[in-house]
Amino acid sequence: METILAFLVLVGFLIWFHELGHFLFAKLFGVRVEVFSVGFGPALVAKRFGETIYQVAAIPLGGYVKLYGEEERLEDPKAFSSKPNWQKILIAFGGPLFNIILTVVLLTVVFTAGVEVPKYAKEPAVVGYVEENSWASKVGIRPGDRIIKIGDVEIKSWEEIRQAVLKNTLEGERKVNILIERNGKLITLEATLPKLETGQESLGINPPLEPVVGRVFEKMPGVGPAPAYQVGIRPGDRILEINGVPVNSWYEAVKLIRESKGEPIKLKLKRGDEILEKEVVPALHPKTKLPVLGIAPRVETVKESYPVGEAALMALNRTKELFLLTFEVLGGLITGAVSIKTLGGPIAIAQFAGQAAQSGVIPYLSSMAFISLQLGIFNLLPLPVLDGGLILLFLIESIRRRPLPDKFKEYWQKVGFALIISLMAFVVINDLLRLVGK
Repeated sequence: METILAFLVLVGFLIWFHELGHFLFAKLFGVRVEVFSVGFGPALVAKRFGETIYQVAAIPLGGYVKLYGEEERLEDPKAFSSKPNWQKILIAFGGPLFNIILTVVLLTVVFTAGVEVPKYAKEPAVVGYVEENSWASKVGIRPGDRIIKIGDVEIKSWEEIRQAVLKNTLEGERKVNILIERNGKLITLEATLPKLETGQESLGINPPLEPVVGRVFEKMPGVGPAPAYQVGIRPGDRILEINGVPVNSWYEAVKLIRESKGEPIKLKLKRGDEILEKEVVPALHPKTKLPVLGIAPRVETVKESYPVGEAALMALNRTKELFLLTFEVLGGLITGAVSIKTLGGPIAIAQFAGQAAQSGVIPYLSSMAFISLQLGIFNLLPLPVLDGGLILLFLIESIRRRPLPDKFKEYWQKVGFALIISLMAFVVINDLLRLVGK
């Protein structure tokens, strides 16, 4: 019930705010709004105020603003059809714009209220693990090294590493000196810093993490029931040995699990004062084909809050990163680099919203900000029925200097509805398959 309520509140508010953008831009240009609807289908609640009917409809998976003169050409100055194309474009753009604005506002609130960040992010950048064949391994960075300086930027904590790399690579890859402390001695490594892509977080170095289980997944997409959950591994368990080999860090545990190549492994665990032994058969991850147990490490967090001005700048930068990352994913879907099976529909959004709501108000607002941005970007796609499709039509009419034929617009709408219904059916089926672990 909590998941359904969290979903309805999230979707309802985001749709209302999206349609508010269309509504306000229409009012700005003197267009009469006949209906302001949150949801599709029969109206559950409807009330007329002035010239507009405001309603909540039965199907909460969308919404619309019905404009006077939108479906027929009228000379009335209050009709949408009588307005110049640049005003029509802004009215269509108003919805996605408001979703993007809402993302920035929500993230500003989140950063001001405080976000949970890994405790190690504030600690000295002592390397716990270096990934094989990574940039860091090729440079010569080793476990136990403390990173002190990258180029001319001093590194006091883990969170400063990414900022230092970004600062030094604004115009592309750059050769710099990296100052590290190894066994009490200062060593300078010469390296070419890679230009980080949007969303990329790793340079191949990781902080020290104790081999303590923080989360055990009941099910894993593409796998089904997680092996660790099935054999009774639980959060808080400390991994002492794998196949008789002592484990001192989380990354050592990961390495030993991968070296098993999917064969049964024996774990020695400590739970409180009790020593347990478990035998588990790893599952193969559907994408990487690497052995996995379905566990995640325990990561201690601290709450970090920021002044409103700084929080707003952080929100703008985060929105920009998510915006670019979304388009990279869309490009990957087109080229095949990203599987269409990763697409989620209403069930996935409901689960996401429910989990966020259970975690607290701030995680819920964060999830709302993320989905608001996705909603805005999705509606900007130049597809029939979507706002981006309308904008495309108005741009074409501006270039032609005359309206498109009504027959073309009719077919355009039919194609759009067919695409949207097909996409909705696909993502719902995707969600259901994910639920049953396929």
